[in-house]
Amino acid sequence: MPTLDTFGRPLRNLRISVTDRCNLRCQYCMPGEDYVWLPRGDILDFEELSLLVDCFTDLGVDRVRLTGGEPLLRHDVGKFVRMIADKPAIRDLAMTTNGLLLTDQAETLAAAGLHRLTVSLDTLRRDRFRDLTRRDCLDKVLAGIEASDGAGFRPIKIDTVVMAGTNDDELVDMIEYGRRYAAEVRFIEYMDVGGATHWSRNRVVSRAQIVDRLARHYGSIEEIRADSSAPAARFALADGTVFGIIASTTQPFCSACDRARLTADGMWYLCLYAKIGTDLRAALRSGSSRAEIADLLRRSWAGRSDRGAEQRLAEREREALLSSDQLRDDPHLEMHTRGG
Repeated sequence: MPTLDTFGRPLRNLRISVTDRCNLRCQYCMPGEDYVWLPRGDILDFEELSLLVDCFTDLGVDRVRLTGGEPLLRHDVGKFVRMIADKPAIRDLAMTTNGLLLTDQAETLAAAGLHRLTVSLDTLRRDRFRDLTRRDCLDKVLAGIEASDGAGFRPIKIDTVVMAGTNDDELVDMIEYGRRYAAEVRFIEYMDVGGATHWSRNRVVSRAQIVDRLARHYGSIEEIRADSSAPAARFALADGTVFGIIASTTQPFCSACDRARLTADGMWYLCLYAKIGTDLRAALRSGSSRAEIADLLRRSWAGRSDRGAEQRLAEREREALLSSDQLRDDPHLEMHTRGG
């Protein structure tokens, strides 16, 4: 039987941030250059993370996504991919990456058993990429996507955070780029979480606006109806090309949310908007058994009542969720720490 929270939502998806480090400084995630990083000694080794995955599978988790920071910065991450891929309970193992290191690692990830790959890419323009990420390396990301396609990851998903006045004029360009690799582009509404300290309502391009702009170019667009807890609503163009929209800001999907987040140092968060987590590292390193940790997870999830995105939507005077000072005081509040 699945483990249900107070709203009857099962625990099925686990996102694991294997590192808080990143090699980009995206404006909507890491607007500064200096950060308080997690202490090295607190970072869980692969064996510890693997044991926690076993505890989660005892509660019904069968989908795992590896994130960061940038997960490919974690040394020998392919070894961890293999450890998780070999678990019979895991039906889906995915990774979200910025793509910078994929040229060298795509084949290793495929050989290790990674099922799916998502690459974050917000622009196809070199100058704009440099402005958004403060790194001049768009060519490396594009080469990484090509290498991933060559390694057999099909379809690749491409995640694009859409921001008004920044990259919202590239919607068609992203669809056309995705066609080259039969990739599914997923447009993400700009969210007011973590390092998005400059977030404002007028920078959000809504799901409705995205569909309208694409329809003006492509004509009829049909929504693909599905009974799924996946965050993206999926749509099809007349020629069958599929794209997705993650509308967490204007149309939250809290009612179907079955995912939780684990940081590289073992903090477990029940909601992307949660400010307080459960310290699983302490339980691990104090000698708690698999059954004891699973019971801790079960009790925590059973009491879960989080509906963070819906609560934020209801706020009349909505501004960025966190200030820079709050983020400096607690690095666990950063999206590059908890895996977005």
